[in-house]
Amino acid sequence: METLDDLWRVVREIPSGRVASYGDVGRLLRQPATGYLVGRWMAQAPPDVPWWRVVAQSGQLVTNKRSPELAAEQERLLREEGVSFLAPGVVDMRLARIEQGGDGRLF
Repeated sequence: METLDDLWRVVREIPSGRVASYGDVGRLLRQPATGYLVGRWMAQAPPDVPWWRVVAQSGQLVTNKRSPELAAEQERLLREEGVSFLAPGVVDMRLARIEQGGDGRLF
């Protein structure tokens, strides 16, 4: 599916040590999608896609809704990359959120 290929491309552009919200990612797609849809699609991410870099707009690791083990893995991977947390399971979006450029790309 072309939309999923586009989604994987966008998520791969998120640099190590940074995060984007599901909504941020959805707005960057060629055919924009809601954060909800992005979240649903992320469950299908191939192994080479850094899925752990996509979090809720609030910074929460919503993977906890699917599996506490998955959320623990996501937090571990983000901490290994140097991402700051406000509390367990809550990324400091002020420090870690990637910015979107005027050209619609992440930088």
